[in-house]
Amino acid sequence: MLDLESSTPVSTPAHGIASPSSRAAAPPPGLFRSFWIAGYESATHINSAGIRLDMVAGVQHDAKAREDYALLRRMGILTARDGLRWHLIDRGGAYDFSSFAPMLEAALAEGIEVIWDLCHYGYPDGVDLLKPEFVDRFAKFAAATARFIREHTDEIPFYSPMNEINFFSWAAARDLIYPHATGRDNEIKQQLVRAAIAGVEAVWSVDRRARISWPEPTIHVLPPRGRPELAAEATAYRESQFDAWDMIAGRQCPELGGKPEYLDIPGSNFYHSNEWEIEGNGRLRWEDEPRDSRWMPYHELLEEIWRRYKRPLYVAETSHFGVGRARWIREIAGEVRIARERGVPVEGICLYPVLDRYDWQDPNHWHNSGLWDFNAVDGQYERVLNAEYAEAVREQQLLPAERENE
Repeated sequence: MLDLESSTPVSTPAHGIASPSSRAAAPPPGLFRSFWIAGYESATHINSAGIRLDMVAGVQHDAKAREDYALLRRMGILTARDGLRWHLIDRGGAYDFSSFAPMLEAALAEGIEVIWDLCHYGYPDGVDLLKPEFVDRFAKFAAATARFIREHTDEIPFYSPMNEINFFSWAAARDLIYPHATGRDNEIKQQLVRAAIAGVEAVWSVDRRARISWPEPTIHVLPPRGRPELAAEATAYRESQFDAWDMIAGRQCPELGGKPEYLDIPGSNFYHSNEWEIEGNGRLRWEDEPRDSRWMPYHELLEEIWRRYKRPLYVAETSHFGVGRARWIREIAGEVRIARERGVPVEGICLYPVLDRYDWQDPNHWHNSGLWDFNAVDGQYERVLNAEYAEAVREQQLLPAERENE
């Protein structure tokens, strides 16, 4: 069995158990320091109002990184997703890591392994996303970051070069994320893939041990009932969730330079709104009882990713909000357990965001979605553990990822 709290293997028969389809269960997770992962919202893009976001500073995580990482240890979480802020570090080819150094030092001091986002939607002022220079600029930044981290630690590093390429390209072709380049979705997607691949090569030129994570939304799209003529459109939309991974692996648009070895660790981002009708009534309502019969269980979506790429994967983002947080994480953990019993090597679950966050468009609207909520006192955000959510997480930490035969 495996203690998900520490992610340390415990002596157990290697064969695991048989799934309903007679496949062996996945081996115990061992990719990350802990199975449970904390994700810090790190978006730094320019929103529809022309305002540069800095979600790391917005919740004071930059100033409180040591405190935040210490809180993780108390919850048995030793791995995190966190982000560098490219726009603060890159000064036209010269690099100032003063905004990042305290975060790296805090992680090392608290023994937290971090998967570092190199670009979480935002990039430096004056850089044109759609010009060739964007690729070169990102590659140089990636190499500089890898050198800086290598100078401070001998631990094997983890990076996510481009966060959610599929979503990024969609949002940047609309009013949500700058440059609001209407109708240029595919052009943006291919450009982000070029930059991401160049970033991987740059990182590996510094440290070939580096592991590369690729978080992307996992979706299920279907036609409304009684609208079979929309089936092909829904299928095409659903299939587009694999575009970025396929390009990175060289399966699609090989001229971009993709190779199978680049697709190291796929990350599945899944929320309650990730299943919907292509037209009609919108999302399938996860919270309804009984639930819509067309809802696809998450373990089936994870298995689909595994069948397609045969790469170990992880849940790179998941959470709910308000009173639904505990119910959601219990279900997701159960779905991951089923997937692992069916042989899918899911290596971790990332609670994202682990700290509450405000809305990209409205800083006065908080999502109430973190493992820690905030209590504002004299301009400081005190971290307040959400008791119900924490109880559900601890409950799942005590359950093994796979069970012995009885």
